[in-house]
Formats: sequence, structure tokens, C-alpha cells
Amino acid sequence: MQIDNIIQKHKTQKEALIPILQDIQVELNWLPPEAIKEVAQKLAIPLIDVYGVASFYRAFSLKPRGKHIITVCLGTACHVRGGARIVAEVSRKLNIEPDETTEDMQFTLETVNCLGCCAIGPVVVIDGEYYGGVTSSKVNSIISKYRK
Repeated sequence: MQIDNIIQKHKTQKEALIPILQDIQVELNWLPPEAIKEVAQKLAIPLIDVYGVASFYRAFSLKPRGKHIITVCLGTACHVRGGARIVAEVSRKLNIEPDETTEDMQFTLETVNCLGCCAIGPVVVIDGEYYGGVTSSKVNSIISKYRK
């Protein structure tokens, strides 16, 4: 199983808990309960502690996420420039709310408080690609680049 390989890569060191979880997140796009249990067992860390770390950091997801992660900034600069309208438009186009995933598992919509790109807001990030100056009318063309 790929999780075992990830754990072995880090030599089952307890200090590597976060990097192990990060690698699993990259591989699977979320942290399934079976993976968390295996990590706890192989590292001899109480399961509650592994869940504690996984649930503390926003970078980790404890529920399945889509193939494409859409992140919309709602920081002050982006909010003032229409960030909330962008979230509403993405929600409408994909028929999901923030922190939800489309039924076909293609898209997950997330919001963040700041991406540090205030000068080009509102900002949308899809799979690490940044789009600045996004308007409601640009949302469809941006999303269409990532459709099946």
C-alpha cells in the first residue's frame, strides 16, 4: 500500500508525523481514516494525537476532496474587490458551497482569509495556478480549463 511506502520513506520516526501526513495528503488528496490509523500504529503514536494534528492544520482534509481544488481569497483586499461574489459564482457554477466537493469528485471549493496577493485581488487559485483580477464573468472560462 502507498501509505506504508510513505511511512517507510520517513523511517517511521515520530518526529516525521507532519511530513508523513503531508505526503499522504499529496498522494490521496485527503487523509482517510484507514491512513490515519496506519500512521498511528506504525509510529506508535496514540490515534487521538494523530487526529489532533490532522484536524488542527487547515492544510489537511479529513474528508475526500475533488481532483481540482479551487481556493478563493476572502481577505480584506479581495473581499473589497468582490471576493464574495466570486465564491457565489463558483458555487452557482458547480452547485456546491465552500468546503464541499462536486458529486463527480472533480472540484472542491475552499476559501481562505489571505493568499498574500492583495495587489491582484480578487484571487482564485486552482491546483496551484493563480488567477488575479477575477470577475464573475471570468469564472466560467477559468473552471472550464479544468473540466474533464
